[in-house]
Amino acid sequence: MYNQGAVEGAANIESGSRVFVYEVVGLRQNEETDQTNYPIRNSGSVFIRVPYNRMNQEMRRITRLGGKIVSIQPLSAIEQLNGRASLATGEIANNKGNGKATPANANAEEQPKNKDNKGNTMTQAKAKHADVPVNTYRPNAPFIGKVISNEPLVKEGGIGIVQHIKFDLTGSNLKYIEGQSIGIIPPGLDKNGKPEKLRLYSIASTRHGDDVDDKTVSLCVRQLEYKHPETGETVYGVCSTHLCFLKPGEDVKITGPVGKEMLLPDDPDAKVIMMATGTGIAPMRAYLWRQFKDKERAANPEYQFNGFSWLIFGVPTSPNILYKEELEEIQQKYPDNFRLTYAISREQKNPQGGRMYIQDRVAEHADELWQLIKEEKTHTYICGLRGMEDGIDAALTAAAAKEGVTWSDYQKQIKKAGRWHVETY
Repeated sequence: MYNQGAVEGAANIESGSRVFVYEVVGLRQNEETDQTNYPIRNSGSVFIRVPYNRMNQEMRRITRLGGKIVSIQPLSAIEQLNGRASLATGEIANNKGNGKATPANANAEEQPKNKDNKGNTMTQAKAKHADVPVNTYRPNAPFIGKVISNEPLVKEGGIGIVQHIKFDLTGSNLKYIEGQSIGIIPPGLDKNGKPEKLRLYSIASTRHGDDVDDKTVSLCVRQLEYKHPETGETVYGVCSTHLCFLKPGEDVKITGPVGKEMLLPDDPDAKVIMMATGTGIAPMRAYLWRQFKDKERAANPEYQFNGFSWLIFGVPTSPNILYKEELEEIQQKYPDNFRLTYAISREQKNPQGGRMYIQDRVAEHADELWQLIKEEKTHTYICGLRGMEDGIDAALTAAAAKEGVTWSDYQKQIKKAGRWHVETY
């Protein structure tokens, strides 16, 4: 998934206050999503890096694309955030990423900030995870890994291209843990003739890798595509397209790891609520492998998960259920410890007769989720396209109100306690 990104090593890019970051909503992504009432897709934020001398030109371009600028900040105000990569100019963010400007996991192409999505600085998470590996490899000295495999995740009849890509880390010092992201630097030059900037993607594998040998890292990447509003030409994301069509044996530039917002608790008796859309499944897959996969459990004698995990997963069609076989195998093998709920928007109806989005599923199970969230051992993770948070909050507001609790106040408490984790893009 593409993560919301924080700015990494801004000193290596333009410095000073003459570069600004626009937060934009409402940009069109492709002809199909323009024509559908898909609130999650429509509400996604994009973070665009703009030099001072191009601000007016970029404002006009955003307006032509149907976008609305919701904030403008000097790059200097958000640089050096948790060692993240610089925001890519003009490219929509996607996939992971970690309470930031946007990682690359969810389905766009930018990175994460070291603030949560309500603007709260993530000092709590940093203090609790001081020993987590961060920035072993930086943009000016990336690790050159090789592609081991690149497998399609969308079945016949599904929408778009999503790939599970595994990279060889042999010879590197790159160590990571579940919930982190890595950066990918695509080859070539951008439209200004400068080397392409990295994009962050949430890691879809455990710290031991898919082969449980500590030598690989895997990503879940959706190819970004949209129609140019003036020419009608199909435009593809630079980094996502690069990744989706890599072949085994080809090189890839990797940076990181980064991120401490989405880490699992060490408690093997914890209860874990996961709400994901699209490639936001990436960190959730890593959690579930660590919790339930036989080889993973054998590799982690100090962590034998005995708690309960519940995944609510939103996708447009059944063929778009990423990692379907893995998820349903875990559900079948551990029915008392894992619960799987789908929200398939174009095939299922909500109680009002409209499309079934993830927030509708949360509303359906709001009372049960509220009872779980109140338990001190419960951690909640939300990852995917920005827009689902309001519906989730509305459902939990209603459930909490039945007990005289104000959800917004309670949510602040559990955020402060490090039990509410959000990474949307």
